[in-house]
Amino acid sequence: VAPSTPVCEVPSSAMTGTVVQMSCKETESSPPSEYQWYKNGVALLEKTGTGSARAANITYTMNRKSGTLLFNTVTKNDTGEYFCEASNGIGLSQKCSVKRMQV
Repeated sequence: VAPSTPVCEVPSSAMTGTVVQMSCKETESSPPSEYQWYKNGVALLEKTGTGSARAANITYTMNRKSGTLLFNTVTKNDTGEYFCEASNGIGLSQKCSVKRMQV
């Protein structure tokens, strides 16, 4: 079963240095969807525990299975427009509406 449109939870504002968790979920798909977060239209990289993520100065953890995007400490650089996409390899992937977070 193809994914339905996911529900995204993105805070509209956050204080610098706080923990922010965004979530993305849809329940129709079988097999379960994997989720990909985007910021300003660009796919966010998944932190894999290798040196490349640190080199790219990644301050978040993205879980493709649960759809969560967790920032341990947000900075002004994290301000932007976020959305997520659900896909399970069946039918078209589905995106939630873009939401802006101001830090």
